[in-house]
Amino acid sequence: MRPFAVGLIAVPKAVPEVRLAVREHLGRPCPELQLCVTELLANVITHVGEGTPVTLRITGRAARVRVELTDPDPQARPVLRRAAATDESGRGLALLDAVALRWGVDRGEDGTKTVWCEL
Repeated sequence: MRPFAVGLIAVPKAVPEVRLAVREHLGRPCPELQLCVTELLANVITHVGEGTPVTLRITGRAARVRVELTDPDPQARPVLRRAAATDESGRGLALLDAVALRWGVDRGEDGTKTVWCEL
């Protein structure tokens, strides 16, 4: 797989646009990867702030793909929650955790944070 990297602004309208860009880059649907991209971007919009500049990177081979989303706020770290049936939000990382082989957070030396997952 060719590496994919794009800088974008984390706003709600970017979510379907980046999902489509990923699908076009891969040349086929990849629902698990598109779900992870969606949830990582939605997490930035919700917890770091709408309008935050981010960088999305996808690398790997057919056997394992790594998705990374970097934002400028190392303090806003994602937390895996178990949402109650009546909660209207809080399931994004639980979905990512269920789909991904593993995921984590790295703090960059330049004051950024990268949330990543491997499929």
